[in-house]
Amino acid sequence: MTRKSFLGALAGAAALPAQPRRRNVVFILADDHRYDFAGALGHPWLKTPHIDRLIRGGTVFRNAFVTTSLCSPSRASLLTGLYAHAHRVTDNFTPLDPSLPIFPGLLRQAGYRTAFVGKWHMGGASDEPRPGFDHWVSFFGQGQYFDPEINVNGARRKTSGYVTDILSEQALSFLRDNSARPFCLYLSHKAVHYPFEPAPRHRDLYRDAPVPRPRSMNFTEEDMRQRPEWVRRRRYARQGVDGLYGHEISFDEAYRGYARSLAAVDDSTGAVLGELARLGLLDDTLVIYMGDNGLMWGEHCLTDKRAMYEPSIRVPMWIHCPRLAPPGSTVSEMALNLDIAPTILDAAGVAVPKNMQGRSLLPLLRGERAGWRQDFLYEYDWEFDYPYTPTLTGLRTERYSYCQTYGLWDLDELYDVAADPGQMNNLLGSVRIVRQRGRLTEHIPDPKLKSLVESLQDRMKRILEETGGDPRRSGRSPEGLKYAL
Repeated sequence: MTRKSFLGALAGAAALPAQPRRRNVVFILADDHRYDFAGALGHPWLKTPHIDRLIRGGTVFRNAFVTTSLCSPSRASLLTGLYAHAHRVTDNFTPLDPSLPIFPGLLRQAGYRTAFVGKWHMGGASDEPRPGFDHWVSFFGQGQYFDPEINVNGARRKTSGYVTDILSEQALSFLRDNSARPFCLYLSHKAVHYPFEPAPRHRDLYRDAPVPRPRSMNFTEEDMRQRPEWVRRRRYARQGVDGLYGHEISFDEAYRGYARSLAAVDDSTGAVLGELARLGLLDDTLVIYMGDNGLMWGEHCLTDKRAMYEPSIRVPMWIHCPRLAPPGSTVSEMALNLDIAPTILDAAGVAVPKNMQGRSLLPLLRGERAGWRQDFLYEYDWEFDYPYTPTLTGLRTERYSYCQTYGLWDLDELYDVAADPGQMNNLLGSVRIVRQRGRLTEHIPDPKLKSLVESLQDRMKRILEETGGDPRRSGRSPEGLKYAL
């Protein structure tokens, strides 16, 4: 090459546009954070200024759900984009199969620097680093709020302080050390899981705040008659209002403690947004805030999660990235925990594996909403340590919430959530289990209601068949024979 041609090549290269930086990702997961627990969403006295900033500067997904309302199964779905019956983490003790592709591992293969900081929980008997992460900070199982032992890249050490603050500092350190290259930070808080132990600076918050009581918490025989037997019994168990956490704490103090514990998560969110702004990365970074499941505070006399009631399956999902979506926007379409992995991969320009059962949410941010999902499957498997709730399979559509037990004859539940968002009127509440042609069945005399239930069961069967589940959990046999209804 002559000097003239070499200089010409240089000039041509200089004229090319600069290669865009690959989008950074910060995923913040709060444990048991209810969908409506934020000041900006209208809570009467909760103060969450930093979360409010994220909400107002980003996009609110008003209909975000989990497909299993339990910590570990939901977390596995977040990582893999799969239903629980596909990734097979169906309780809080089963480890995630390391052969399954997860979004951090795929980003790492694509040149991202990846970090996990916080509660892992899938296989809590080990705190060792999991595949897919360059940087690892975690602890055994649920961990503890004060002075936790943490595992940093395989080395355990005792720390002093409050766990939310400790995890935040670890996350900020990762951001500072890796801002020069594409990164993905997964910040997974222990809070706001029970026992609700707030940071010392927040212990006196909301001391006189009135604790709300949902309408369905007011026990009446009329209301309870239309509920399944397991719901009526669970109100007296550890996960019900009349046996709350083993009678260790009153309902009001538990609620206030939950709100107080969220205050440090709010501080952490502000610190992360502040550090991204200081680094000049806030507008371009995809920041997703989400809860791993919902939490009931007295609805139908229940606390905790696991059931298919709306406060249990709904979660906060807020996405902040001004380069992708205008501040203050909202999305009403159904978004799922299954969608997190494909969304993050899509934003990073990494191919989404075809076996992922979720969908990227980026088209919704662009206003492309044609052909979006209209329903999803809910599933929960009975747990040995928490036997109050049976195995459940349900279908949530844009209008209906249908839930049935599997392996237990009990009353099923069907709610028109469009007309009855509080789920006060079970459309199957008057149905009783009877013996027909030698077998126990639900007898639904109303032909329109019967046809509706059959159509919901048929849809559940199709989803299970398409995603590798057991179609019998739909109320249909594998051969397509209908249960007598």
